[in-house]
Amino acid sequence: MELQMSQAELAEKAGVATRQIRRYESGEQQPLLAVGVAIAQALKIPVTELAGVTLLHRVALSGEWWMAWQTSQNHKEVITTQTVMLTQQDDLIHVQTSSRGSVTLDEGGYNWQGELRLWDNKILMGWYAAEDGAVNSKGTLYFVLHNHGVNALGIWTGLSHDGNILSGWGALGRGEDEVREQVKELKKTLGATALRTAPQIEGSANDHS
Repeated sequence: MELQMSQAELAEKAGVATRQIRRYESGEQQPLLAVGVAIAQALKIPVTELAGVTLLHRVALSGEWWMAWQTSQNHKEVITTQTVMLTQQDDLIHVQTSSRGSVTLDEGGYNWQGELRLWDNKILMGWYAAEDGAVNSKGTLYFVLHNHGVNALGIWTGLSHDGNILSGWGALGRGEDEVREQVKELKKTLGATALRTAPQIEGSANDHS
């Protein structure tokens, strides 16, 4: 270990003999857990850093992905697909569409951006908001990652052309056909449809879904 103090100073702060510090540094002996904690506290570093252990390898998600959505246009259910670019910095992931996808703006396709936070290498939670001027859609995202980070399945809830509160299934993966089939499978296994529209709360949502 590389110390920011002398062996004698470290030994005094950790409450152990200087000769023991020398043995630990040379690899001749390994400290007991309680001693390791005391040394880490003296050095003001985590015990895992002292031991050279990484507890969690963060899954890497940056790059281009396909997304599929169960949504509606004029109260008719559709499944749309589009490419998105994920840019990850630690647990924070910026999402930016790189295409409107399989439908036109008039058919309900639009560009959007959003932000996701990675929790426990398993859960992605965040928000999205439309970027096309005529579209006011925005809402929340909740996805569960595959164990190896190869895809993610989830649900979105938000404002759309067809209602103030709309919700549907979604999928994130590396291929267009893959994510489309995953949304269909979610509908099949978790319910005929996840699409739900709440009654209008105030006025109407005059935008594209």
